[in-house]
Amino acid sequence: MTALTFTELAAPPSVPSGKGVKIEQALTIASPIPQVYSFWRKLENLPRFLQHLESVVALDERHSRWTVKTPRGKLVHWDTEVIEERENEMISWRSLPGSDVDNAGSVWFTPALGGRGTVVKVLLKYSQPSGKLAAALAKLWGRDAKADIEEDLFRLKSLLETGEIPTVEGQSRGGRGDR
Repeated sequence: MTALTFTELAAPPSVPSGKGVKIEQALTIASPIPQVYSFWRKLENLPRFLQHLESVVALDERHSRWTVKTPRGKLVHWDTEVIEERENEMISWRSLPGSDVDNAGSVWFTPALGGRGTVVKVLLKYSQPSGKLAAALAKLWGRDAKADIEEDLFRLKSLLETGEIPTVEGQSRGGRGDR
């Protein structure tokens, strides 16, 4: 795929400079860059580890439709386009005008020190919508979106390193035992 840059595109960025919430998070995954990159690039894989994501549908090589379900069951959508991509290195995107959530970001794939795998670094910026939608999204993502991204990256790490995401779902809580 040919790399696209902001200067090649006529539309302005979806989150203006100086606005919105910015998140940066990174994690090392003990898997080679091509494996991690190709897993992420197949956008339909993203709901497997991004907890709040209901679905991602690739519309073509550059465009996709993202859907989350709020705690009250409302579906929130946004369309994105890949604005720059370098195979096995990075993917950048932005939401398109008219999306329910204005966002932009990139994910970088770099070699970990000592040949120990891939460092995945996510840079995300989004504008908080106003009104009822803002309240629903705040409940969905909690107060600490950075912690949510950190947890999602850990889920990706687990999935790529072990083939599954650890969970306690369906397990008993256990008691305090006899003291």
